[in-house]
Parts: sequence; structure tokens; C-alpha cells
Amino acid sequence: MPFQILVNIFIAFLWMFFQDEWNFLSFLSGYFVGLIILFFMRRFFQKPFYIFFVWAALKLLFVFTRELISSAIVVIGQILRPKINITPGIFRIDTDLEGDVEITLLSLLICLTPGSVVMEVTPDGKSLYVHAMDIPDSKESVLKSQIIFERAIKDVTRKYV
Repeated sequence: MPFQILVNIFIAFLWMFFQDEWNFLSFLSGYFVGLIILFFMRRFFQKPFYIFFVWAALKLLFVFTRELISSAIVVIGQILRPKINITPGIFRIDTDLEGDVEITLLSLLICLTPGSVVMEVTPDGKSLYVHAMDIPDSKESVLKSQIIFERAIKDVTRKYV
């Protein structure tokens, strides 16, 4: 994958030299020409076409941003409430993710879910213990988010790497 990126940048610079223009627009058009060339040559590379990985990473970033904003709104609502009415607790969620990177990413993303914090990961990495600020709402929210997060993490770490 890094080789494809370097080849694409090299093609963009060549395009810039052949156009005899030294500006960003010329580089950008060369970059897109390089993408097209690499797309048609992708069967000669051992790794998948790198734009698919970039797209999956951007989707993960979008999921992260969306959860960050919704989490901030919910927590602000809890703080501004005149009387705090919460039922804190701990629950366990099981995951099918593998490896330290995938488990760490899931743990960090679950911490974005409003009022939840990952307390511990089991030694085998198959379960996480989560402390929630309000069990009925937070548990349901974490379980919904877990499905979205796991799918996005698998797309980035398994499909295109």
C-alpha cells in the first residue's frame, strides 16, 4: 500500500513536469491521473488498491466524529438537568475483534458513548467490562454502537491491510 501511494505521488509530479506548470492544480490533476493508472494496474500489486483503505478509514473517522458530537450533547443534557436521576452500573460486552489494535480502538470508541467507560478487557480479549452512567439507556446505546464500531474497525484493519 505505501508503494502505491509513492507511485501515485511520483506520477503526479511527472504530470506536473510534463504540463510545465508548478502549481497545486496541476499536481492534483496528476494525482487523479495517477489514481486512474493505478486502478487499471491494481491486479499487478499484491495489496488491494489503497483508495479502498482510505475510504474505509474516512468512514471510521466519520463514525467517530458522529459519536463524539452525540456523546457531547447527551452528557451536556445530563449535566444541565436540575436533578440527576441516574442508575450507574457495570455490564459486560462480548466482541469478536482480534488483536490489540482492534480491541484498543473498540475500547476507545466505546468510551465516546455517553456516560460509558471501558474498565477492563479480559486477558483473552473477547470481552470488555463497561461502567455506564445510566444502565438502561447507556447499555442499549453501547450495544448499538458496538455493532457499528466493530464493522468500521474490521473494514479498516482486516479488509485492506
